[in-house]
Amino acid sequence: MKRRDEINAFLGKNTEFEGKLSFSGTVRIDGRFKGQILADGTLIVGDDAVVESDVQVSHLIVCGEVRGDLLAVEKIEIHPPGKIFGNIQAPAVVMDEGVVFEGCCRMKGIKRPEEEEPQPAQ
Repeated sequence: MKRRDEINAFLGKNTEFEGKLSFSGTVRIDGRFKGQILADGTLIVGDDAVVESDVQVSHLIVCGEVRGDLLAVEKIEIHPPGKIFGNIQAPAVVMDEGVVFEGCCRMKGIKRPEEEEPQPAQ
């Protein structure tokens, strides 16, 4: 049985990746990533990471630099020396002293696609 906080994949400090990343579970990025991230899990952006991506995950923890719009179904955490340049949306946002955030913050509950109620026919 896997623990919820067990890391499934790791992109190390001296690595670069460009493309689309999708996963479930937990992934940590310490290198450079450019593209799109869409996942039902936790993304950890390490201190030395630089991520240029729109991100949609369940839980996001940022300690590095992220450029793009971020959406989390559960929570976004930003810890020093974290930097976010883009808009964030999540029902819960934790922002420690010493971080950089340039963008708009929207704290609203986000439903997963399978939770959305069907719209009545008109």
